[in-house]
Amino acid sequence: MISGTNYHEVKVNLLSGLTVALAMVPEAIAFALIAQVSPLTGLYAAIIICFITAVFGGRPGMVSGATGALAVVMVSLVALHGSEYLFFTVIMMGVLQIIFALFKLGKLIRMVPYPVMLGFVNGLAVVIFIAQFNHFKVMNAEGASAWLSGPPLHTMLYLVALTVAIIYIFPKVTKAIPSTLAAIIFTTAVVFFLGIDTKTVGDLGSIAGGIPEFNFPLVPINLETFKIILPYAFLLASIGLIESLLTLNLIDDMTDSRGKPNKESMAQGVGNIVTGFFGGMGGCAMIGQSMININNGAVKRLSGIATAIFLASFVLFLSDWIEMIPLAALIGVMFVVAEKTFEWGSLRLFGKVPQKDIFVGLLVGAVTIIADLAIAVMLGVIVSALIYVWEHAKFIEVSTSENKQGWKIYELKGALFFASVKNFNDLFTIKDDPNEIIIDFKLSKVADHSALMAIGNLANKYKLAGKNLRLINLSEDCIEVLDDAKNMIEINILKDIEENDSLIEEHK
Repeated sequence: MISGTNYHEVKVNLLSGLTVALAMVPEAIAFALIAQVSPLTGLYAAIIICFITAVFGGRPGMVSGATGALAVVMVSLVALHGSEYLFFTVIMMGVLQIIFALFKLGKLIRMVPYPVMLGFVNGLAVVIFIAQFNHFKVMNAEGASAWLSGPPLHTMLYLVALTVAIIYIFPKVTKAIPSTLAAIIFTTAVVFFLGIDTKTVGDLGSIAGGIPEFNFPLVPINLETFKIILPYAFLLASIGLIESLLTLNLIDDMTDSRGKPNKESMAQGVGNIVTGFFGGMGGCAMIGQSMININNGAVKRLSGIATAIFLASFVLFLSDWIEMIPLAALIGVMFVVAEKTFEWGSLRLFGKVPQKDIFVGLLVGAVTIIADLAIAVMLGVIVSALIYVWEHAKFIEVSTSENKQGWKIYELKGALFFASVKNFNDLFTIKDDPNEIIIDFKLSKVADHSALMAIGNLANKYKLAGKNLRLINLSEDCIEVLDDAKNMIEINILKDIEENDSLIEEHK
């Protein structure tokens, strides 16, 4: 017997899986067309990647499939070398992702600062929103793409508005089925029974197909082939992992749970290898479809498994029915996904958080929109790191005093590292100092080789001036570093505890 709670959970995950599968069909077809491969190539990738990551991945509830971020990289490879090279590249992409998982590098996602995450989410929400407008275009008589106008455009807009309205109103009536699924069914019924002429899924291309067959990519296995595919494989693997692990992080925050990034990376790699052998274009996590799942409350593996099974049934048995679904219904669903994905609360942060964080968030969002997700995130991390370094470089200062013997004591505060070396050198007045000088590192930290060389150069300057420099209160690791470099610098390190304590007492 299935308890009431379990029955509700199963129902939610199954119905959400059906909704996500319907929303994935036009996306998979569109991304396949972007990559200049057949619609079934995108659908096979969606089915295989979705199923494997749902069963073995590290984030239940997250949905993976063919994505636009990968498709825009694939298009040049396919144009130059053909789809067989793409399949082999997808296999190598999976191998690289497995290597990433074996070295347990998933923890690197923790290095992504919150402003970068915020920019990623908001940028991707805008990308999802903008991407839907491609469906408002048709081919004109000259074979060029043109915007819909007149009655066809008005019909699309009315149906989109109807879909969005149902999604927001339906939960107030009943929560028996996901509102997104109800909106798709209702809008499709309106179009069918009223005989409304509008664009449908079938207008993108037929989704009818059979079971994909195993096929080793027909490419020569030699050094020249690897020179062609490895750059693409590395870029695709990087984009796929970044998008997947950031989506995993986002879902963790939304569900107050913790996914397993290394396990997810492994599943992504296995999924892409299998996809490459069965004629799929590869894939990664899909934030839009994942948000549909999470907003529906479907956070179990069953939702992803159901999505893959429904997709397979569409291709094998139900293609005629699925091709009847109006694109306007699916556009409306994705508009709502974009609205719910965007962090509207971030707009209230202006003036409340440091300007540098606002800048990083806007930068990542903008680059995500106009360029590429992977570039945006890596740029955001680099800029955040540079800002951090710049801020800490400014916090290096000293206070000076004299002990009973007339020795001058510099109390150093802040981290001494490559970025703060210039400021460090400006703190000392060598010509005006007495013959005996102490630098107290109690409130400081010697961080790197640049800091070590800065101390050495300072010691040499004091030595040339006929003065003696001593260092006290160095941490054990700093003393070890300086000891290791004793042949490089001439410096009098006070390690004797009694002598050190005596100097400190005199200082006091």
